[in-house]
This record gives sequence, structure tokens and C-alpha cells, in this order.
Amino acid sequence: MKYLIKTAAVLMLLVTAACTSTTGGLFGGGSDIRGAGIGSIDETSLEYFEAAIGSTVLFEVNQSSLSGSSIATLNAQAGWLNANPTMSILIEGHADERGTREYNIALGSKRASSVRDYLVSQGVADARISIVSYGKERPIAVCSNTSCWSQNRRAVTIVNGGMGV
Repeated sequence: MKYLIKTAAVLMLLVTAACTSTTGGLFGGGSDIRGAGIGSIDETSLEYFEAAIGSTVLFEVNQSSLSGSSIATLNAQAGWLNANPTMSILIEGHADERGTREYNIALGSKRASSVRDYLVSQGVADARISIVSYGKERPIAVCSNTSCWSQNRRAVTIVNGGMGV
């Protein structure tokens, strides 16, 4: 739930930044996000990607389909990646602790592939994207209840810098 709230806040931040920029829009010419409370961050920086766009999308139980909030985050990621064509990414697929190791590795791979396919559909070159599945092996929340499981069902976009992952 924490990540859904964070995602919604980031989206509102992006809309505010896009509407208040006088230098060419959200990805168009060095606008900053001072008015949104993050400080002046260069839009081409990895710091901006993490702080303003977000690297994580969440999934429902046993699903690899993208939700509306995931698509909004991925649209922002695609915009940033298209504006920064030398950056390559690694998409990590994750699952919660339920199910076998093999099932969760396969599900994590489907989630990472779903994110990759969406970013490619938005103009990001497939050659810039690598995927890996960790299944249930790298949880970010450790407990055996819905609050933790929902945080662990995710795909994370890691920006690697220049071309060649």
C-alpha cells in the first residue's frame, strides 16, 4: 500500500512539474521540480529518475498484467528513457513468498517481461533492456501477511547508465 501511495504522489508531482515548467515541459529542456518539494534536480540524472519517476511497479497475486497505476509509472519511465537514449536498464521481476521457488522465478520473469514489453511499446529500444527474475529470493518486506506480500509482488527498473547492460 505504501508504494501505491508513493506512486500516486509521484504522479501528482510529475503533473505539477509538467504544468509549471517554463523550459519546455517535463522532459523537454532542463525544467526542475523545485516547486514540488524535491529541490532542483537535473531531469537527466539518475537521482531524478528515482525521486520523481519511480523505479517500482506492483502486481496483484499470481498476475503479471499491468495495472493503471503501473502503466502511469511506466509511461513516466518511458518518457525519461526516451529523453535519455544512452541509458540502459535492468528490470528485476519479484514475487511474494508463497508458492514454489520455480513458480515464483517464472512469475517474476513474466512480470519483468511485461514491463519490458510495455516500455518497448512506448518507444524504448529493446536492446537497452535486460531482465532478470529473482522470484521470492529478494523480498523488500519480510513478514507472512498481505502487507508484506503486496510489496514483494513487483518489478523494479534499475538504470545502469550508458548503453550495454
